[in-house]
Amino acid sequence: MNETVIAPIAGWESFYVIVGSSAAALTGLQFVVIALINDLHTPRSGAAIGAFGSPTVVHFCIALLTSAVLSAPWHTLGSPAVVLGATGLAGLVYAAIVIRRARRQTDYKPVFEDWLFHAALPVIAYASIVVGAIEMLARTDTALFAIAAATLLLVFIGIHNAWDTVTWITFVAKDRPVNGSGAESAPAVAPALASSESASPPRETERVETR
Repeated sequence: MNETVIAPIAGWESFYVIVGSSAAALTGLQFVVIALINDLHTPRSGAAIGAFGSPTVVHFCIALLTSAVLSAPWHTLGSPAVVLGATGLAGLVYAAIVIRRARRQTDYKPVFEDWLFHAALPVIAYASIVVGAIEMLARTDTALFAIAAATLLLVFIGIHNAWDTVTWITFVAKDRPVNGSGAESAPAVAPALASSESASPPRETERVETR
């Protein structure tokens, strides 16, 4: 084994142990979110879930995959560079699919924050992984920092999007009026609180005391 080649990656071992384990643990958060959605007994839209729910799990999984790749005992930098390059390209393709789904779904109208965390930042993260993989052999240290930043960004994106969904369910979905069929008129999955809804706190129900 050529220690001079793998030494730069070895220096990131603790970082990827932390990030990878965090990504794996946080993936379970999205399962809790889906369970909360199911408790609302509202019609679920596959388009909305595909645009705002599933990408969160994908971001966590790619962060976990990147951590695993850079924690493996490679003999050269070429092999992890190829794997990470393919991972980043797959992420870019998936990000384009997510953007298309978000534009076509009709359950929820995204606001600026949604486009930022569901479209712009994931594209930046996956593009950084691709660029880092390409530059890994020529500028190893800079490339590893770029990949590390992109991996951590994916974790933060996933946390933000999962938390937004939980807060939307807690403060908005429960208070939405029901339509004639008995189902809520709100979408089953929404990534963030709309600006007008987040500005006002949830209404308290009036208590009727019986004597």
